[in-house]
Amino acid sequence: MAKITLDNLAHSYFPEPKGEEDYALKQLDHVWNDGEAYALLGASGCGKSTLLNIISGLLVPSRGRILFNDKDVTEQDTVARNIAQVFQFPVVYDTMTVGANLAFPLRNRRMEPAYVARRVQKIASMIGMEDMLERKARGLTADAKQKISLGRGMVREDVNAILFDEPLTVIDPHMKWELRTQLKALHNEFGHTMIYVTHDQTEALTFADKVVVMHDGKVVQLGTPEELFDTPEHTFVGYFIGSPGMNLIDADVSGDKAICAGHEVTLGGRYKPMSGRVQIGIRPEFVSITSQDQGLPVTVKRVEDVGRHQILRAEFEGRQINAILPEGLPIPAAPIRMKFAPERISVYVNDWRVAPDEVTATPSKEVVL
Repeated sequence: MAKITLDNLAHSYFPEPKGEEDYALKQLDHVWNDGEAYALLGASGCGKSTLLNIISGLLVPSRGRILFNDKDVTEQDTVARNIAQVFQFPVVYDTMTVGANLAFPLRNRRMEPAYVARRVQKIASMIGMEDMLERKARGLTADAKQKISLGRGMVREDVNAILFDEPLTVIDPHMKWELRTQLKALHNEFGHTMIYVTHDQTEALTFADKVVVMHDGKVVQLGTPEELFDTPEHTFVGYFIGSPGMNLIDADVSGDKAICAGHEVTLGGRYKPMSGRVQIGIRPEFVSITSQDQGLPVTVKRVEDVGRHQILRAEFEGRQINAILPEGLPIPAAPIRMKFAPERISVYVNDWRVAPDEVTATPSKEVVL
């Protein structure tokens, strides 16, 4: 197991990058603690797989260093780093049995046969293939082969880290939940440092101790699922985490008031005057509706009943704005206004969150999920 340090790291696929726009990974300086489970979360093309391949040794960064337990491994190959990696699509030996595929990393390191048999049985049970150990991998379905890949990545107990590059893409939805739960249980039991790349927020939030959110080649926030939900440090985090994501509205902010297209919104703190693009952000969970003369006037577009709650889709000054409301709550006739819980409003300047100079409201703990 290893603490992983990214020191002044950056990478470009161009031999002579001329500017920041030529870098797939912008400068990264982060420490990932030994024994924790991380998810690398972001949209396709944001740099997740590039970073994972640099950590594994499949890529050498254009700039900076990778350290495992404070030892520089930047120029070391994957074998020397002692990591296991599971890729997006299955990599198995078709001519071998399921059991032989799972045992291969252990036999390759000349482990005792009795130990190999115990580990293979344990991992096979975890991935639901204990009855298929004698079957050849050739002819198995794609999701069965990917389960073998997952098992082979987890069969060793002595690795510095286990890296997963969107490993559940070809797994059916029911098995995805089951395997995520089992991966988490394995982490709790053995304490491996795990890094899990995904674009699926549900996978990230249910698997990881901490989530690393990437956008445009940068890490825009590293935190627990609760921190990402409660205090998104970047507008992308607010938009990407949650369903629906955070509402973002252009505003002029002064003191504890925001003016949105001429309408006043009370904030949960006091702010100094700001320059640049200023926005307020509020999650749909903390929006309520009223027919009274307060809040922002909106035009209702539709109401979606999703079982546990309903989602009100509305429009304010040409921008979509959403509210998550209790199931069965009657929607008043127009005109409708939306009110925001002041203590749950974040303020952003040029996409980055600004902390208030003075907090004037206590956050509510009630969340509708």
